[in-house]
Amino acid sequence: MFAQEELLSPSQNPYLNDPGLYAAPSPVWNAIWYVFEILYFLFWIWMLVDCIRKDPDRFLWFWVIFIFQPFGAILYFFVRWLPTNRFQLPEFARPLFRQRRLNELETAALQIGNAYQFVRWGDALKEAGIYQKSLDAYQRALTKEPDNLQALWGAAQIEMKFKQFEIAQQRCQQILEADPEYKFGDVSLLYCKTICELDTPEQAREQLVIHTKRWRQPEALYMLARLEVEAGDHRAARTTLQGMLLDINGSPRGIARKFVRWKSKARRLLKRLPQS
Repeated sequence: MFAQEELLSPSQNPYLNDPGLYAAPSPVWNAIWYVFEILYFLFWIWMLVDCIRKDPDRFLWFWVIFIFQPFGAILYFFVRWLPTNRFQLPEFARPLFRQRRLNELETAALQIGNAYQFVRWGDALKEAGIYQKSLDAYQRALTKEPDNLQALWGAAQIEMKFKQFEIAQQRCQQILEADPEYKFGDVSLLYCKTICELDTPEQAREQLVIHTKRWRQPEALYMLARLEVEAGDHRAARTTLQGMLLDINGSPRGIARKFVRWKSKARRLLKRLPQS
């Protein structure tokens, strides 16, 4: 009598049996997460130990690091660790934070107005490569303290870059009269460079001989050797270059690495010298 009714299957949920939703996480992601957890744990321990050993407000920061994870350790790193350890950011990251620092130093210089603040501002501008503004800051420091050695030295370096050799030479002379040992020979070397630009090669050579007797800087010795070559004194040039290489080779490895450029230039110049 009754037509056989067709059994209806329940509606299918397309997500019900999707294996991608219930599969185990990828082994690669597991490994990455495991490495991240280890690195964070080591970082957390580092910040905690540094806080306990060095921070004057250790009681407060200990609980910040211990309780507010993971943000407590990260906050301590930026707020406390970086400023106290004078950490130098990589070169590519410095412009991101440089402008704020320059603004702070400019504000301090204009508000406080003493020579020290203008020198700090000038140093930061010089490091950032803003040379004209840096020179202006040094000059404002010198209007307040005409014998400020730091301001004189900073201004001389910038004026040398701008090829204002006479002014740079006068500033170097003023520094050397006040303190012949200032900057461990760097001022004396800059003074020699101004003589090379303004005076005769003979005068420059005489001043470099005086300089290198006290300060055996590779750059100064190389400059002296070049002048000796130009004067035709190849034997003296060879002696100067060989002594320079001995100095570099005999210095600690960390210092020797800083002078690789001058070592290479000295070797090339030695090869060009005629055999005695």
